[in-house]
Amino acid sequence: MAKTATKSAKKPAAKTSAPMTAKQGAKPAAKAAARSAAKVAKPAAKVSAKKPAKAKIKTAKKPALTLSMLKPSVNNMSVRVFARAAGLDHSETDVWGHTRSPEYMARNPAHLTPMIEDKGLPRGVLWESCAIMQYLANKHGLEKLYPKAPAKRAMIDSAMFYLIGTLYPYVARATYPALNFPQYAGEVGHSDAHPDKKSEAQKAAIEAIAEPLEVFHSFFRNGKPFIGGKNPSIADIRLAATLEFLAVIDYALPEWAKDYMAAIEKKLGKAYAEPAGDVRGYIAYVRSQANA
Repeated sequence: MAKTATKSAKKPAAKTSAPMTAKQGAKPAAKAAARSAAKVAKPAAKVSAKKPAKAKIKTAKKPALTLSMLKPSVNNMSVRVFARAAGLDHSETDVWGHTRSPEYMARNPAHLTPMIEDKGLPRGVLWESCAIMQYLANKHGLEKLYPKAPAKRAMIDSAMFYLIGTLYPYVARATYPALNFPQYAGEVGHSDAHPDKKSEAQKAAIEAIAEPLEVFHSFFRNGKPFIGGKNPSIADIRLAATLEFLAVIDYALPEWAKDYMAAIEKKLGKAYAEPAGDVRGYIAYVRSQANA
């Protein structure tokens, strides 16, 4: 019995934990503290080790459309006004004195302005102001400037073709001598004719302007604010630009034409005023030279 009692007494004593010494009690506490410190320290270490983000350098986006133009020209003014009014992303290059260069003629054998460069074109380039406006209006769905409805579009096209086929040749004959622009081959102004003959031809052209001008007023506008109706169309832009040249010869525009041009400029704002300013500036310069 004594033996058994002794064993029983020993077992519980063995299982019961002996009181910890200061050294033994410190170990678990130290480990727990170390673990907590490590957990807190890890994120901090990561933050400090993280590399600073590199600043992204934004490169300027190249405009989708390139326009080669001459600032004093109303043909060029038409497309410059159109591109602004349409809100097209484009850049302009003044090619004054460079249209006969090998580089320019390699792209444009007709050496004409305005000229656009656009990837969607079969040859990459397009000239002639009316064709450029038609193409861009079609490409970007600009119905406000060039309606899709066949009948409305036909009137816009007719007005533009009548302008370049009838009105503009008269305007060119009347104004080019004063603007110091070369006359077209075959014109009296381009020939070696006596100055009196050239003056007679210029006078005849000035007198001829009134008839097609009235056609635009009575037929194409027909009581509407613009050829395009309530809003200026590409035909209106082309007509208004053409009439800008008449200032160089002090042509007496009818009141409706003055109001019409003012209405277009008001409607289009800077889109019209900025390119028009270049044409008007050139005309003012030419006139100042003539009066000097």
